[in-house]
Amino acid sequence: LGEERELVLSEARECAERGEELEAVVRDVCKPNEFERYMMFIGDLEKVVSLLLCLSSRLARVQNAMRRIDGNTDAEEKQSLNERHKLLSRQREDAKDLKENLDRRERVVSGILAKYLTDQQLQDYRRFVQAKTSLLIEQKDLEEQIKFFEEQLENIEKSIP
Repeated sequence: LGEERELVLSEARECAERGEELEAVVRDVCKPNEFERYMMFIGDLEKVVSLLLCLSSRLARVQNAMRRIDGNTDAEEKQSLNERHKLLSRQREDAKDLKENLDRRERVVSGILAKYLTDQQLQDYRRFVQAKTSLLIEQKDLEEQIKFFEEQLENIEKSIP
């Protein structure tokens, strides 16, 4: 997993370089307010996707904890888990709304760029947005797997006399 994480980080660096090249092209061809829209979209893309992934991950952990509830679990812990589940569910729904808004903004930005960029440059832009999103998801997934295995290893080490 560590090697895979290094590979994903390397891909993320390459993606960031492509993003910087694309940013320079967009800055050169677009009006300042259009460039600002592009930059806000790209910045928000990472924030919204990361937020959604984080909330989904936290919600999954709470749901796993809720599945482990049994007769020995005290009422205060049950209530705490239920409240966290409700809160995280609401927050994730809000984040989904942000993502829908971001998708609409992406269509607007794509329309703006279509006026200025060649077909190849527009394809590069779309590949960049897709790669950035995919890499964020892949990084978060790897982090979660590593964290899970580290916790398992820690539990195993604690259980060995």
